[in-house]
Amino acid sequence: MISKRSAFTLIEVLISIVLLGIILPALYSSVDMLRDSNAHLLTYLEKSKKITQATDMLYMDIASSDGNLSLKKDEFTRLCMEETQNTLHGLTAAKVCWVVLKKNNTLARVEGVGYRLPLRSEERVEVDPVMQGVELFDVYWEKDKVLVLLQQKGKEAISFMVQGITKPNPPTRTNPRRTNTSSNPTNPTNPTNPTNPTNPTNPKP
Repeated sequence: MISKRSAFTLIEVLISIVLLGIILPALYSSVDMLRDSNAHLLTYLEKSKKITQATDMLYMDIASSDGNLSLKKDEFTRLCMEETQNTLHGLTAAKVCWVVLKKNNTLARVEGVGYRLPLRSEERVEVDPVMQGVELFDVYWEKDKVLVLLQQKGKEAISFMVQGITKPNPPTRTNPRRTNTSSNPTNPTNPTNPTNPTNPTNPKP
């Protein structure tokens, strides 16, 4: 007569425990790797989103400007738009400058009204840091095209072009005509000229 087993033997339980001890660490390592991968992906997406927002904002600043742009070349380009309709702080017509600050090579957007760089103590502007670790920020303007090159440390360079940006025509200056109200001694119709031969008041010799 064959007897049926109703439970695991001690050896089988020990073998199961050993197998779980081998499998669980590998499973935990896979979970940690997946978690780290997701964290790196989230960080990358956040940085990419910031870069996209920065390029979109710079594009809108240039495209909405009146065409009165000024470029100053140094280690990095300093770009200023004397008037743009694209504002972050509710100004009707803002002057916006994009500059790279020395601290951490931070690209910043400066918005205000009628200010000059470097800023004076009485001038009020809004400074918005855009990104840190900038290795390249260069702007070229030729005819009606503006080319922007931007690169953050450890990232690929980004470039875009804005077309249709033309310099505003200088205001036409009209010279007012000057009217001479003084008497002209050589005017033949001047009755006060004693040398005028046609003057009836001049006696004949």
